Amino acid sequence: MASRSSNRAAVPEAKSALDRFKYEVASELGVPLKDGYNGDLTSRQNGSVGGYMVKKMIEAQERQMAGK
Repeated sequence: MASRSSNRAAVPEAKSALDRFKYEVASELGVPLKDGYNGDLTSRQNGSVGGYMVKKMIEAQERQMAGK
């Protein structure tokens, strides 16, 4: 069975949009995310960015499904 990285975008063309979204969310949350190495950030900071991204994506999908 072939190994598949879970860190790969399902749609490679969406990678740049997801990166822009990640930095937008980090800015909203006050997390000093930068290009390159971010090992100085805490797990809590990084997790808050990912968690909020998921929350916003779910909200957007729910709005779309509701026809708004």
